[in-house]
Amino acid sequence: MITIEHNPAPAKLEVMGVFDWPVWSKEESTFPWTYDQKETCYFLEGEVVVTPDGGEPVEMGQGDLVIFPAGMSCKWEIRLPVTKHYDIG
Repeated sequence: MITIEHNPAPAKLEVMGVFDWPVWSKEESTFPWTYDQKETCYFLEGEVVVTPDGGEPVEMGQGDLVIFPAGMSCKWEIRLPVTKHYDIG
């Protein structure tokens, strides 16, 4: 199950060290993805719909702190170009 926290407190992001995590960017596109490990990410910009296999579409984007569970396969639909910090494991 995808967990989303909209507009988390800046202090929480600071404690988590989000802004020290690597950055990933991608243009508008659609592609399949499988998470081998848990991924936590914070969207700096963009708009995405992630649809887990056999599940309902989940919208996320700028200002969202998102956790993707290990073992989840899904389809990413990037509607507006994405830039996000991410942490794996």
